Amino acid sequence: MKTVGLFFGSETGNTESIAAMITAELGENNVDMHNIADSDPEMLLSYDNIILGAPTWGFGELQSDWENFLPGFEQLDLSGKTVALFGLGDQVNYADVFLDAMGTIYEKVSERGGKVIGSWSTEGYDFSDSAAVVNGNFVGLAIDVDNQDDMTPDRISHWVSMIRSQLQ
Repeated sequence: MKTVGLFFGSETGNTESIAAMITAELGENNVDMHNIADSDPEMLLSYDNIILGAPTWGFGELQSDWENFLPGFEQLDLSGKTVALFGLGDQVNYADVFLDAMGTIYEKVSERGGKVIGSWSTEGYDFSDSAAVVNGNFVGLAIDVDNQDDMTPDRISHWVSMIRSQLQ
């Protein structure tokens, strides 16, 4: 497997923690982890395999580092890139915008030609709406550390085993 570029934005440290768990699951020698606060969007082009992670803030908003990073996607050609997504959200207090940030990033990656892998079932979640649901599934791994943190390690392990074979 080629080295994976894992890019995340994190305000409270939760998304960074999930990124570290995914990195450990894939094998630390296989992943270069980057906080987008310290990264340029063009760095994505250095990788054939990319994982992007973002929390959803407030009422479906991008985390501040993602707000600054995402406009840089407009100039990127992600054709030939394999991209997996993971998102964090609170399905209880923000049930109508659960993981919307992951949905926003999915749209940008798709517009730029990236091949998105790693869709995830909505079963086991209790929310009313999400921009991250396409064709009945989440566009990436759905994590809720506020209400289902006990499920996080198993979800990560299962998701990584799903995407591993699709990472070239």
